[in-house]
Amino acid sequence: MENNRNFFITIALSVLILTLWQVFYMNPRMEQQREQARIEQQRAEAQKKEAQGTNPSATGTPAPTAGAIPSAPGSDSVTAASRDQAIAATKRVKIDTPSLEGSINLAGARLDDLRLKHYTETVDKNSPEIELLNPSSLPNGYFAEIGFVGNDTTGTVPGADTVWSVDGNPTLTPSTPVTLTFTNDKGLTFKRTISIDNEYMFTVSDTVQNSGTAAVSLYNYGRVTRFDKPAVASTYVLHEGLIGVTGSEGLQEYKYAKIEKDKEYTPSKSTNGWLGITDKYWAVTLIPTEKQPFQPKFSYFEFKDGPHSHSYQSDYLSDAISVAPGQSTTVESEIFAGAKEVSTINAYAKDRQIRQFDLLIDWGWFYFITKPMFWLIDTLYKFFGNFGLAILATTVVVKAIFFPLANKSYASMANMKKVQPKMVEIREKYADDKMKQQQAMMELYKTEKINPLAGCWPVALQIPVFFSLYKVLYITIEMRHAPFFGWIHDLAAPDPTSIFNLFGLLPFAAPAFLPHMGAWAVVMGITMFLQMRMNPAPPDPTQAAIFTWMPVIFTFMMGSFPAGLVIYWAWNNTLSILQQGVIMKRQGAKIELWDNLASIFRKKPSPAE
Repeated sequence: MENNRNFFITIALSVLILTLWQVFYMNPRMEQQREQARIEQQRAEAQKKEAQGTNPSATGTPAPTAGAIPSAPGSDSVTAASRDQAIAATKRVKIDTPSLEGSINLAGARLDDLRLKHYTETVDKNSPEIELLNPSSLPNGYFAEIGFVGNDTTGTVPGADTVWSVDGNPTLTPSTPVTLTFTNDKGLTFKRTISIDNEYMFTVSDTVQNSGTAAVSLYNYGRVTRFDKPAVASTYVLHEGLIGVTGSEGLQEYKYAKIEKDKEYTPSKSTNGWLGITDKYWAVTLIPTEKQPFQPKFSYFEFKDGPHSHSYQSDYLSDAISVAPGQSTTVESEIFAGAKEVSTINAYAKDRQIRQFDLLIDWGWFYFITKPMFWLIDTLYKFFGNFGLAILATTVVVKAIFFPLANKSYASMANMKKVQPKMVEIREKYADDKMKQQQAMMELYKTEKINPLAGCWPVALQIPVFFSLYKVLYITIEMRHAPFFGWIHDLAAPDPTSIFNLFGLLPFAAPAFLPHMGAWAVVMGITMFLQMRMNPAPPDPTQAAIFTWMPVIFTFMMGSFPAGLVIYWAWNNTLSILQQGVIMKRQGAKIELWDNLASIFRKKPSPAE
């Protein structure tokens, strides 16, 4: 029965690892290659149109009617050869904060130039800063915009093409807001004050002054629009795409592929919440005012002409706002544009009372395990100053929490080894009667107080911890580019070394077609091999072969996983070996490790002998 149990555990683990390999590595890798090819094709087409002298702005943007939100870029949609040229082509207000730098496009008062000061594209500190938002004239255009929709009585109201005037200070900082103004031919004056905090939250306050002779009604809108998708596709454990928490539906998530298929999704009207577009580590979201009900919407648009073939958009449209003659009204909204830092997101949700804003970070269905896991690692990081050491300490804490259960499990396994001769005797005695054999086995377990399934618990307990740690390493920006020691400069990325060039000793890179397997994966495989050798070799040749090759399979499979996860697994195996050895010694059970290792090198007798 024990052999059968071990056999089924091994098969289950094999299937689990093969599934993880396919879902988390092969599928995203193939999707990434397809996406990169699409982006290159899009860029080539844009360059071709530029060379032919195509003027996309001549195609025209559909003018918004009452109750309609713009879907096309706006008046700056002229193909630019570079990002710098696109930014220089329009009048702007500079942004300079401890976390952000960039500018506001005065055409539409649009946020379309934003870089993150604390984050670079690679682990190299000299690599370029992350460019979160880009002008709409670029293939990777991505922007946030607040405006109004009017009618014949309101005249022209601020929208995608409106050029605002700057009053006073030309630079937006946490201590110096900027004020923009626009006056139309119907006597409406729009005064927009934009302020920002030290992190990533913009506050947009619009005051509408009616100097005319008739009451007017207009609508406030906001939209987040982008024309491309992330260059590296996410895995199934993470949501990237359109997202929001509004209305009675609560959290709504639309991946790019799904909105491309459905074209449009309109949740119920809402009085609070937020919506936008999220990437793995970054997000841009709109938080409409709670004073006015609004209609949220998620959309996918296709264009026959212009520099873009399609766009993705999250937007909202408020109910009508009435302004009497000689009166004014103020509408305030917020825009989050930045890194999804856990502490920052949680603070915004709490301090600004933003409904479920913490869901901007995709903790997954098992958030009740994942969030405490991150909290523990982050708390230990503040003590050790290194996320790698925090992961090692977390492993010790988890081991301590489950020690009583693991102790009983290993003790039961030790007792199983001590009664092994009796089990062999029962099998031989009832070799022809399986029913009596099972009954005798169960009676033996009862007499010796042994749980035959106890050996499953150490493996079963590792699975939720493994997945929660993988989720934390994959989704939290705190783990991005977090170094360990030696050659590990990013715990969220695979070990950069490779066994195929002797971990960098040979002067060539490992061929791309070979599976990735770094030094830490080899260490993990060795510790797994030693852990499995703590037990007697299975008598069945098939089971023995599976147990022999299992560490090799795990080593190759884990090679492409984040280095932090592989380090955790290797350290966890080491602690398990020590724990199991101590318990077996206390129980008086023989530790088979040294005999099993010696048998590998011992010369086997030939059949003739």
